[in-house]
Amino acid sequence: MTYWNGKAADAAHLRLFVSDDGWRLFKDKMSADGERIEEAGTQRAVESALLNVLNATNVVVLTGTGSSFAATNDAAKLSPAGMWDVWVAVQTKVGAPAFQAVCDTFASAKIDDNIERLLTLCKLYLELHETAVTDPTYIRIHDFVEAAEQAILARVDFVDRTTNLDAHAGLIQKIGRRGVRKARSKLFTTNYDLCFEEAARRHRFTIIDGFSHGLDQVYDRSHFEFDIVRRSGQRDAPDYIENVFHLYKLHGSLDWRRQAADIYRSRGPEGKPVLIYPRSSKYQESFEAPYLDMIGAFQAALREPDTALLISGFGFNDDHISRPILSAVEANMSLRLVICDPAFVPPAELDAAPQTMPAVADPGNPFLAAFKRMVAGGDARIHLMNGRFQDLVSALPDLVGETDRERHMQRVRTLRDLGAPTT
Repeated sequence: MTYWNGKAADAAHLRLFVSDDGWRLFKDKMSADGERIEEAGTQRAVESALLNVLNATNVVVLTGTGSSFAATNDAAKLSPAGMWDVWVAVQTKVGAPAFQAVCDTFASAKIDDNIERLLTLCKLYLELHETAVTDPTYIRIHDFVEAAEQAILARVDFVDRTTNLDAHAGLIQKIGRRGVRKARSKLFTTNYDLCFEEAARRHRFTIIDGFSHGLDQVYDRSHFEFDIVRRSGQRDAPDYIENVFHLYKLHGSLDWRRQAADIYRSRGPEGKPVLIYPRSSKYQESFEAPYLDMIGAFQAALREPDTALLISGFGFNDDHISRPILSAVEANMSLRLVICDPAFVPPAELDAAPQTMPAVADPGNPFLAAFKRMVAGGDARIHLMNGRFQDLVSALPDLVGETDRERHMQRVRTLRDLGAPTT
C-alpha cells in the first residue's frame, strides 16, 4: 500500500518546496504537549500563494488524469482509469490471443505494458503500409486499433449521478465564484471524462465550453467569446450572472461526436468520437480542429498580463502542453505558477518523514525538474507543492461563500427529497 492509499482529502498532506530548505509540511510541528511550535509549517505561505492565484485578473487552471482519481464510485462500478486499467480494458476487449498477436508483431520494441507505446507502433505501421490494405497483418492491426479506441472510450466513461465529485465541485465553486468584474476563470483539462460537467450540473454552475445552447448543441469556437448576463428593464448595463466558468477539453470529450463537418454534444452512437487517443502523435493531432482552438486558447491565456496558472493532476508528459507552459514562464514576467503533484516526493519516502525533507532527488520529469531548479534559484513567481488534486482543493480559500442562487437550489433539492409535489 502506498502512502496515499486510503487518505482522505486534507490540506495537511501538502508539502511546499522552500528554497534552501526542502519540502516542508503544511502544518506546524508542535511539541509533545501541544503548547509550542517546534518547527513552523507552510500553511501561511501556501494560503497566500493560492489567494494570489484567485485574486489575479486572469485565472487559468490545468488538470489531467490525476484529478479524475479524486472521483470515487461504489465498488461494483467503474473506477477512474489509469494507463494500466486502459491496457487491461483493451486486452479484454480484443481477447488475449489477438492482443498478444499484435504485441508479437512488434517483438523487438520495448512496449512494457504501455498502451500509448503499443498504439503508437500500430499507427506507425498502418501509415507505413497504407497501400497494403488487403494484407492480413494490416487488417489485424487496423481492426485492433479500432477495437482499442472503443475500449478506451468505454473504460473512461465512469461518471454517473452517484459518483462522488466533492473535489471537482470544490474547485469549480472556488474558481467560479470570483467577482463578476473579473474575467471568467478558465479550466483546461486533458481528461475525456465528464467529472467537471457533472459537478457543475449538480451545483448549478454554468459552463461556457464552445457549444451552443440549442436543442442540438453544436461546437463553434466563437461561443467562447460569449458571456451570460441577466437583462432587466430597470437597468441599462448588463448584469453578469455569477457561477460561470470556461471549460476547454484539450484532448476531446466522451460526449463529442463528429457528424459531417460539425461537432455535436451527444451520448448517442451517431457520428465519430472526437478524442485524441493515447499515442505519440498527440502533438500533431492537437493542430486539428477543435483541438487547435483549445490549445490556441491555452497559449493565449498564458500570455495575458496578471495571469495565474494553477496546475494539479497533470503529469507534464504531453509536450504540446508542457512546452507552452515553460515558454510562458520564460516570457511572461507577470505570470504566477502553482503546481501541485504527488510526483515531486516519492511516496515511499513520505512514511515517517520529518517536518522538512531537504534531500529529495529532482523529479524524473524534465519539466518538473526545470521548475524546481527555478524555485531553488529564487524565482518567487513559482510555488511547487507535493500533494494530490483533492488536497490542493481543500487548501484553496473560498473568496465568496455560497451565492443566493446556490442556497436557493439547495433548498429546492431538500424540498424535493422530502417528497414535496413538483410543478
